[in-house]
Amino acid sequence: MRGWLRVLARTAVLSALVAHSGCSTLPTSGPTNALARAEQLDPATLPYAMVKVTTDVEAVLERNSVRLGRAFVDRRGPSEIRFGIGDTVSVTVFEAAAGGLFIPADAGVRPGNYVTLPNQQVDTQGNITVPYAGAIKAQGRTAVQVQAAIVSALKNRALEPQAVVALVDQRASSISVLGEVGTPSRFPVSASGERLLDAISRAGGPRNPGYDTWVMLEREGRQAAAPFAAILEQPANNIFVRPQDTIYVFTQPQTFVAFGASGQQGQFPFGAWRLSIAEALGKAGGLNDNLADPASVYLYRGERREVAEQLGVDCGRFNGPLVPIIYNLNLRDPAGYFLATKFEMRNKDVIFTSNSTSVEASKLMVYLRLITATVNDPLMAAVNAYTVKGLATGTSSATVVNTTTTVK
Repeated sequence: MRGWLRVLARTAVLSALVAHSGCSTLPTSGPTNALARAEQLDPATLPYAMVKVTTDVEAVLERNSVRLGRAFVDRRGPSEIRFGIGDTVSVTVFEAAAGGLFIPADAGVRPGNYVTLPNQQVDTQGNITVPYAGAIKAQGRTAVQVQAAIVSALKNRALEPQAVVALVDQRASSISVLGEVGTPSRFPVSASGERLLDAISRAGGPRNPGYDTWVMLEREGRQAAAPFAAILEQPANNIFVRPQDTIYVFTQPQTFVAFGASGQQGQFPFGAWRLSIAEALGKAGGLNDNLADPASVYLYRGERREVAEQLGVDCGRFNGPLVPIIYNLNLRDPAGYFLATKFEMRNKDVIFTSNSTSVEASKLMVYLRLITATVNDPLMAAVNAYTVKGLATGTSSATVVNTTTTVK
């Protein structure tokens, strides 16, 4: 009997070792809930921050969502047309009567006491030239401001001079619309004021006005992009264009990845210009009722440092402009579903749903049963063989047990 006890003791020790290492050896599709929360403090891994999804968190993300109306805050109305280098300008000077600086006394009958100067371009110094007035600064000035400068330069020489300045060929005050539009081109800014949609329309409109179409605006060295549908549906994004703006229209399908205990795993398209995490989970087949822990739904994303600070994250241990953040959504709480309908997904987000603790325990029990069966089956087969042999030779069962003990 002592031999049997030794065999059972060895089996128990083996089972304990397997149970101790079960968390790291059992098959799974990702980290457990406890591991996801613990590794953010492990210096050997990539640091990240865990943020629980609340109404305050959603408010911070909504304020910092990428929208052109926020990226280019501009409360001014239509842009004034100002002269620039390369613009062609016409100048007409009027005097009160003949016999002045420009109109001789013997000029005869005229329809008006004025003279129109030859058209000229604004030179590389930003000036135009007016006889008897010299170089007049034009770059960066409106037509009214240039007219006032000409009158000021001539007032002591001409007879009550007046000036009319007009833009003949507009080169400096123009915008460019590029990318997937009907007619990519560069054209002058309208003095009446144009918004983004107006400019895109002048270029023939987008070739693919779907939810995958994006509009990027570059202005004064800064860039920002927004879905085309966001410009249509949210008037605040349809901002006024400014001289030297570059508008680029392009197609970029938005996707997210779902892993873990969801109905399906893989990469999924948004299928819309805006998608909530509730809709994303629905696209992935929802949560697997036999596997998922509804309190352990995680979304992986890199946030800008300033956004992470607004979320209350200690950014001192993170380098670079992006901070890795894992958002935890608790769908065991009924209020979590309201939060899920407002939490907006972003392109390339990753959703992971962790297994329930009971599922991991069930896996471990099955694994232990397999190991125990692997150890016990050969032993029981040997015992059965000896028992059959003993019965055939007339040996008592006690003798068979003793023999088995001696063998072991």
